[in-house]
Amino acid sequence: MTGNEKIGRLIRKGKVKDVYEADLDRLLFHFTDRVSAFDVVLPSTIPRKGEALCKFAGYWFETLKTPNHMIRVVDKDKMLVKKVEIIPIECVVRGYLYGSFYERVMRKEVSFTGQPVLASKLPEPIFDPTTKYEAKDRPVTREEIISKRWLTEKELRDLEKRSIDLYKQMSKQVAKAGFIMADVKFEFGRDKDGTVLLADSVGPDEFRLWSKDQYKVGESQEAFDKQVVRDWLIQVGYKKQLDEARRRGEKKDPEPPKLPKELVSKVLERYMYAYEKITGRKFD
Repeated sequence: MTGNEKIGRLIRKGKVKDVYEADLDRLLFHFTDRVSAFDVVLPSTIPRKGEALCKFAGYWFETLKTPNHMIRVVDKDKMLVKKVEIIPIECVVRGYLYGSFYERVMRKEVSFTGQPVLASKLPEPIFDPTTKYEAKDRPVTREEIISKRWLTEKELRDLEKRSIDLYKQMSKQVAKAGFIMADVKFEFGRDKDGTVLLADSVGPDEFRLWSKDQYKVGESQEAFDKQVVRDWLIQVGYKKQLDEARRRGEKKDPEPPKLPKELVSKVLERYMYAYEKITGRKFD
């Protein structure tokens, strides 16, 4: 690592990121090469994935026009950040009908006007928050957020507007590089003064990124994000197995399969390609 920062006490081991206490006011994020999908940590790693996530997070924190908790990137896969109290919701913004949102629309769990078509662009981006810190993230209503006092009504409105504004900023930026940002997840936290800061990470584990040239309405899209892994798990039948086990209320998820070597290489290649195209920076 550069500078005088040292890895301190491990305070949280996440699915793909380890968090250390640097001092009373700062944390050190270590973006690992672990991979998760459908809230399951997979047995395979993707070499240099952590580096890709750290580089992407550093770029977006530097360029997005909003206060955030990054202090600086201190190594290829490590970042020093301000310590914040994370707001316990994930602020998901959806610009296209895809993924779990499409599935919920088809199950009529979400009101939707018009004919639902896979991968179609929504008239306006939709704020679609989920829970955080639960075993499996789930959609959460405004009423629940307010009743549990996670946010006041005004704070929720402000966070919705801010999230949609950030999504629009990112969409414009990636469009210049030939991509479509289908959706994105943001997390926010309060610093010791109560200021709400963009926090955690912003990268291919938090957004869906498609090629504009290959985009076709009504079809599954070629992804430059973690969806590549999700699609493979669906293809080999693991997602179906997982859903059935969870419906039965089994305490333990079924053992996930190892990723094939060619898929591991494909994911990293796409992360690196997207990073260089969007940022204009060399990955190495």
